[in-house]
Amino acid sequence: MSKVISIDFGLKRTGLAISDESRMFAFGLETVASQELMHRLTELSQKENVDTFVLGLPKRLNNEDAHITQNVLLLEEALKRQFPLLDVVLEDERFTSKMASAAMHTAGASKKQKREKGLVDKVSATLILQSYLDRNGRV
Repeated sequence: MSKVISIDFGLKRTGLAISDESRMFAFGLETVASQELMHRLTELSQKENVDTFVLGLPKRLNNEDAHITQNVLLLEEALKRQFPLLDVVLEDERFTSKMASAAMHTAGASKKQKREKGLVDKVSATLILQSYLDRNGRV
């Protein structure tokens, strides 16, 4: 079976998470500089057995676009061009940053860790992916 990579895109940093091959569990992978994202995804797609990218889609509570939504949609198109054989799926990412912070607090993260935005991005990517996996089940 193949794996899924999720992407929590930001203008400076991007959080990445990956599933197991059974597509049941999401694991935080890393945070990369956004300018290095496509290069890193190329490496990961060659190294791991990946067939899907799940891209967090930022929306406001009233379902309007957030300030970064257009950038995410441009990334979606770039991913489809660069990886034509892989599926690219948009996943609602509302509340993931708040949920990531809460999960880190519950897990006993230190104050320093809670302020580390890269860690929040990686945890957010993990939450986005787990939401996708829970809705879509096993392959």
